Amino acid sequence: MTNLDRPAAAQTASTPRADQRLARKYRFDDPNMDLFFLAALGWGKSGGLDVGEVFEIVSHVTDGAADSWIRAFDQQAKLLDAQADEWAAKGWTRAAGEMRLKAFAAYRSAWQFAAPGETFNRLYGLHRAAFAAAVRELALPATFFEVPYAGKTLPGVFLQNLRANAPVVLALGGADTCFEDLFLSVGRSFFERGYSVAMVDLPGQGATANDGLHWEVEAERPIGAVIDVLINRFAAQSGRMALLGLSLGGYFVARAAGYESRLATVVASTPFPNPNHLFALSVRAAAAEAHQPASTATQRSRQHSLWKAGATSAAEFIAKTAGMAADPKRVTIPFLSILGGGDSPVFAEQAMRWHAEIPSIRKSLVLLNAATGADGHCQVNNRLRLVQEASGWMDDIFSQASQT
Repeated sequence: MTNLDRPAAAQTASTPRADQRLARKYRFDDPNMDLFFLAALGWGKSGGLDVGEVFEIVSHVTDGAADSWIRAFDQQAKLLDAQADEWAAKGWTRAAGEMRLKAFAAYRSAWQFAAPGETFNRLYGLHRAAFAAAVRELALPATFFEVPYAGKTLPGVFLQNLRANAPVVLALGGADTCFEDLFLSVGRSFFERGYSVAMVDLPGQGATANDGLHWEVEAERPIGAVIDVLINRFAAQSGRMALLGLSLGGYFVARAAGYESRLATVVASTPFPNPNHLFALSVRAAAAEAHQPASTATQRSRQHSLWKAGATSAAEFIAKTAGMAADPKRVTIPFLSILGGGDSPVFAEQAMRWHAEIPSIRKSLVLLNAATGADGHCQVNNRLRLVQEASGWMDDIFSQASQT
């Protein structure tokens, strides 16, 4: 989802905002920082920063102050990168790769609150280099690739599973993600469960806005281009592919589900068929709270949302995203909807309405409450539960397909 309108004040479960993503405070009063603090913790299981590292880093962060966040994560990333270099020189290749992946995770967290421009580009380049080095040092069967699209290219990586005839999962993030961090969120776990995994940045994701690519209404078009490459270059098979979308990716995959016949199933956490509605509410709330000083983290997040949408003002943002809507009546393929109980009431209403209205013969809605520890937006507080729900569903889909 977008960060266009995140206030500096903490959310409470009794007064949920339209764009709420967590039902409780974990550390920071600033809800943006709290969310990405939680994200940094969650990446640890897949090779990101460990708990002690994250808490040490954020002990140097001032609540809501974007530059303090950037400095703290950037400094730790440099230390980890240097340690990886030292171990690589000794021939400790595995340890170097593990440390390099941590450096990537720190660089990636660092740019979250950097405004589009010089600092963001510097940190993004460092995160990209660290991730590529980590993949190489860990000897992962990964191939970086580019998808020709609109005269530019969309970057991605493909993890080739050694299991014979392994189905392919195409994972897409949302407004705040890049294809590399999807490796830590879900990609590595799907790969370890026997899937080949593709992770790609669509227009407006990652740093593609630097190339003039922005969020698109007809998201099925770039997704179709990615699927073309998966089939033509990586021998993915029509009917042996699943599509997963997180956050704003829940809109992208909802659109593709209505147009793309080569998919066996689609999974969304959460389905987000009408982001235009939430965006309008967010802009309206921002205008009403204009008298309240916004944290620099909130200000930077708003700048990123405009940049990724190709807009220079809130009014232009609304105009450019006004057409973003997915038609549930077009969707007949198997569809799994996952919803965290602490997510925005707008997300919840859209997810439940989507599930009720799609005519798919095979569909399911999973609601994860606070007791699961996975009630946050896109299960940011328990990524493993997201992977378990999605992989169990996909396992059933593909096992039944092999029997017919």
